[in-house]
Amino acid sequence: MPSRMTRPVRDMHTPSSAKGIASARRTRRHGGNVVEMQRRRLITATSELVYERGVQAVTIALVSDRAGVSRKTFYDSFDNREECLLAAFEESVSRAVQVVEQASDTEKGWRERVRTGLTELLRFLEEEPVVGHLLVVDALGAGEPTLNARRCVLARAISVVDAGREESNAIGDIPSLTAEGVVGAVFSVIHARMLDRPRTEVADGDLPRLSELVAPLMAMIVQPYMGLAAAKRELRLLAPAPKRSSPKLPADPFKDLPIRLTYRTAQVLASIATGSGASSKQIALASGVADEGQMSRLLMRLERVGLIQNSGIGSLKGKANEWSLTPRGESVQAVIAQQTGQS
Repeated sequence: MPSRMTRPVRDMHTPSSAKGIASARRTRRHGGNVVEMQRRRLITATSELVYERGVQAVTIALVSDRAGVSRKTFYDSFDNREECLLAAFEESVSRAVQVVEQASDTEKGWRERVRTGLTELLRFLEEEPVVGHLLVVDALGAGEPTLNARRCVLARAISVVDAGREESNAIGDIPSLTAEGVVGAVFSVIHARMLDRPRTEVADGDLPRLSELVAPLMAMIVQPYMGLAAAKRELRLLAPAPKRSSPKLPADPFKDLPIRLTYRTAQVLASIATGSGASSKQIALASGVADEGQMSRLLMRLERVGLIQNSGIGSLKGKANEWSLTPRGESVQAVIAQQTGQS
């Protein structure tokens, strides 16, 4: 009776097996990328619709339609509307915090850190009205999870301002509640000014600049800790020069395109991007599409919507197609790569 060691074992390193393993890994990677990109598109769509219509008017159907995905795809990413709203709020917080911290972390003194951070925050809210309204105005109309996340953001701001007690010139102890009152007052002013700014597009010159609030708000923040003279000095200071340009998220790459993004579509675009001039057969192999008819139909659909082009002679003279991305297709693929971490 043959021993275990002498039984024939499938060679896992044969070319066919290696190709199958690579294909499976590629399928998992691309599948995960598509899911992540669809999730980001839903978050972007939610932020836009909240800005345009208000929190209460936003529905799952509207978000799915704006993002160009099905309702099933929505539920693959989020359990309900509130979870999607929370994700949109947290994404906005992350962007704002990044801007503020990058600018203020290099400052040494408390007053300088607060002034620089406040300046960058106001500029960010000005340059990113969709994100700004969600952070400051619209989150107040959301459900309890988003309101809890907003409380955490305010708590972080309060801790930053409360550090002013260590540099205080005041006689006697300043209660910790002071920072809570100061932050509440500052955000109340910003909230009121943002409500005054119309959500429809108007010329920049017709809008009050949020960055003009830096000096008076800094005077409010400084006075309880450093006294009236320090507050008056803040009123005379010019706002610091910008330390960055606000990071813009790319627009939805499939917005206004009469095609839904699928796992297979993303695979084909990625395959063409990495092998410009490839034939239909080469793209099918790279994308893992075994059905020749399916591959042909998908390529024709992508060509029809202007994402790819065929520079080869094709079947008319018996020569292979040569597929490449159009400028719009390149833009779409670049955003896909950026949003899925492959750039």
